Amino acid sequence: MNYKSLIKSQLEANKITIGYDNKKIIVDLNLVIPHQKITILVGSNGCGKSTLLKGLARILKPQQGTIYLDGKAISKLPTKDVAKRLGILPQNPKFPEGLTVKDLVAQGRYPYQNWFQQWSKYDEELVTKALINTDLLSLADRPLDSLSGGQRQRAWIGMSLAQDTDILLLDEPTTFLDLAHQIEILDLLYELNRSRKKTLIMVLHDLNLASRYADYLVAMREGNIYAQGKPDEIMTETIIQEVFNLECHIIRDPVTQTPMCIPIKKKS
Repeated sequence: MNYKSLIKSQLEANKITIGYDNKKIIVDLNLVIPHQKITILVGSNGCGKSTLLKGLARILKPQQGTIYLDGKAISKLPTKDVAKRLGILPQNPKFPEGLTVKDLVAQGRYPYQNWFQQWSKYDEELVTKALINTDLLSLADRPLDSLSGGQRQRAWIGMSLAQDTDILLLDEPTTFLDLAHQIEILDLLYELNRSRKKTLIMVLHDLNLASRYADYLVAMREGNIYAQGKPDEIMTETIIQEVFNLECHIIRDPVTQTPMCIPIKKKS
């Protein structure tokens, strides 16, 4: 199926190659991100998921090819313009000691500050709204290092909300969280997509959670896209074997009726 002809997109990659030093991780990759949908990248460790996300976020510059944001080469756009359209939550983000929740969330407004436009009532309103939407208003003055992992992750998402971008990229947003907090974070992101029409692109390791929350799955293998489409199209026994080298059965999630992977054993 030619998804590019069917999907309205704000962000896309055209024949990109990305690597580190002399090692190429992604080679000649094409991807169209569906507009106002949740796209989740899946694949085995080292397949290039995080590298691709960093390329889409303009953290890594492609050695070849072009990434387009609203039809324009993202590499040629001013940094502040990109920051007003696209936010990223990296793996294990760092923060200065003593930083409070509100301080972190307020950093999302920095792309809008300059000599002529200082902190405004509108900035303050957006920060407060982000704290409310992430259920952190009562914790606004708490230091980040005093929070649970789930609360800290909500604070980072709050910063992205204050940044007020149409597109949000998240690299393994549930890493190191227990199952209850994983669901908490994914439910929050799902609600942001449904209520505020934000385009979300994220990397997840848990196939069943990816299938439950994604509108589109992108299965990567050896630096390229092996398959992409709706969860029902991607979560098949054949694709799981080819992408993860894993024998499995696919059944229906009894709660959401989305495809659910039951591992059998690693394919020899």
